[in-house]
Amino acid sequence: MVSLTGIVDSYAKKTEAENTAKKVAGVKALVEDIEVKFPSSWKKTDAEVAKEVLNAFESNYAIPDNNIKIKVEDGWVTLEGELPWHYQKEEAVRAVKHLTGVKGVISNIKIKSETDDPIQKKDIEDALKRSSIYDNEIKVSVLGTTVTLTGSANSLYQKEEAGRIAWKAPGIWNVKNELEVNYEYDFY
Repeated sequence: MVSLTGIVDSYAKKTEAENTAKKVAGVKALVEDIEVKFPSSWKKTDAEVAKEVLNAFESNYAIPDNNIKIKVEDGWVTLEGELPWHYQKEEAVRAVKHLTGVKGVISNIKIKSETDDPIQKKDIEDALKRSSIYDNEIKVSVLGTTVTLTGSANSLYQKEEAGRIAWKAPGIWNVKNELEVNYEYDFY
């Protein structure tokens, strides 16, 4: 278990610390208590932050216009709505997390694919095999528009990366990432 504490001056730095800790082999749990505090010259009103979020969305071709509702409260940005692809949801969060004045992002965006093609389990398995995180312990199952990943992963990073890979298949509305982090270190 890793515990992160301290103060940073941006939400992007906070998420970078979290992502770095997740990549460490053997980390099964992460306790995060990092606070975002801005220098007084960086402080913005919630209205200013909301305007910057809208501008960021308008200038980003990957985020469909008018599909996301924004709420800003004490620097925390909440995103809600429906998008056809998971990468668009990720891009919306990425566009917001680097903005000055943002203390955190809550993404309540749902994915509702526009394709009716059945999800191909083999396509997801093949994509996992092509990745650098492939492990025979990851099992894929498909039920309707939901993909479930079971088995074990060697790190939190491997677990999250397997989920990102699964999300790339067309037609997915939901990924249930039930991988257990199970790291065993062999001493020689």
